[in-house]
Amino acid sequence: MAAAVSNDIDLDTPIASFEDLFFPFREAEKPREEFRVGAEMEKFGVFADGSPIPYDGAHGVGEILRELADEAGWTPYRESDDGPLIALTKGGASVTLEPGSQLELSGAPLVHSHQICAEFHAHFVEITPFSQRNGITWLGLGFHPFARRDQFTMVPKQRYAIMREYLPTRGNLALDMMLRTSTVQANFDYESEADAMRKLRVALKLSPLTTALFANSPFYEGKPFGGKSYRAKVWLDVDPDRSGLLPSMWAADASYETYIRWVLSAPMFMIKRDGKPVKNTGQTFESFLKDGFEGHRPTRSDWQTHVNTMFPEVRLKRTIEIRGADAQGSPMACALPALWTGLLYDDEALSKIEALTEDWTFDEVSGTREQIWQKGLGATFRDGTLVPLAEALLDIAKGGLERRHFLAPSGKDERKHLWRLEKLVSRGMTPADQLLEGLENADDLTQAIIERTKLES
Repeated sequence: MAAAVSNDIDLDTPIASFEDLFFPFREAEKPREEFRVGAEMEKFGVFADGSPIPYDGAHGVGEILRELADEAGWTPYRESDDGPLIALTKGGASVTLEPGSQLELSGAPLVHSHQICAEFHAHFVEITPFSQRNGITWLGLGFHPFARRDQFTMVPKQRYAIMREYLPTRGNLALDMMLRTSTVQANFDYESEADAMRKLRVALKLSPLTTALFANSPFYEGKPFGGKSYRAKVWLDVDPDRSGLLPSMWAADASYETYIRWVLSAPMFMIKRDGKPVKNTGQTFESFLKDGFEGHRPTRSDWQTHVNTMFPEVRLKRTIEIRGADAQGSPMACALPALWTGLLYDDEALSKIEALTEDWTFDEVSGTREQIWQKGLGATFRDGTLVPLAEALLDIAKGGLERRHFLAPSGKDERKHLWRLEKLVSRGMTPADQLLEGLENADDLTQAIIERTKLES
């Protein structure tokens, strides 16, 4: 979900001064009555033997996009007039592809969690006919449970080819991040710089706890790997220049400028000129701003593109993007956006999570990330596990959702989307723990994993 850009902003305009770098953030500010939530949900498609679906071919995701464009009213998007179909748009939403052909619904900006769930289910209904005809099952979990790296082909998006070459020089598991991970994310608005910094700060502090709550990738190449989230393990070794918990943003005086200076210090992937990629990996945007590159000078479009290639656990762009969770199965698909809506869009709840996390230090919170991928909610923080903190966070979020009082046709408010998560936490469990229960008794492990992780409308 992205806030609309003012009509007088021309993205091809050259950047004339440091002040110009503030535009993506200041232009996104909006009054509270216009706050919306946008969810992004990725999923793996597999055939009956667990092998991943490709981009190309009659059974590939490229063909799914074509069918949705032809039959469901989606508008196709190509990076050039003769380029491959790589995305769709309709009504403020988009369907996009991650590098390993993970199919992603990037939802429209919506008012409440009930609408997000309805949007997810409507999307799934649209892709079901193609999926059934071609023997494709969609899986909701954070790391591909079966496929090796060499079983994937890269989606033909310009940026992905450059990332595939560059990122492995920065992290040993970068290709796994691109090809074998899936996530659910949620995007939230802000009304001012102070509001953005407040939300970003608490979200960063709580990001590892979010990862533990939604740990849902206990499989690696066909069997349990012994932990709760292989996706979380992957993100520890991707690219330290553009990922992590952003220690500079924890300071009480952190600002747009603080974030901008961090983004400026990160190497770029590419710029585009006349629709064509110009590779410039390794050059920081700060250097590009000062010296240019091969005769090119930075534009607002270049800056916006670079901002969107940062991958911290919580990202500031035209929204606050919560990024730390594994993709989920259908029963939990709406839990992440519901949880964070209750925390960030209610003043009382936001004040309570500020108080809860006020004395948490970067080092101790960051240290939990080294445990969470393996232990989930059993990871230790100070004198105990994460379970009591998870319970406290859920209570605060439920209070926020109750006060918002958006009702489904059933008469239930948004808290209904948290009850499965709450039930798991009451047992000290993550979604991964539930997936693993009794699995050792399965006669056919591949089919058992597919059955337990398959998405349904």
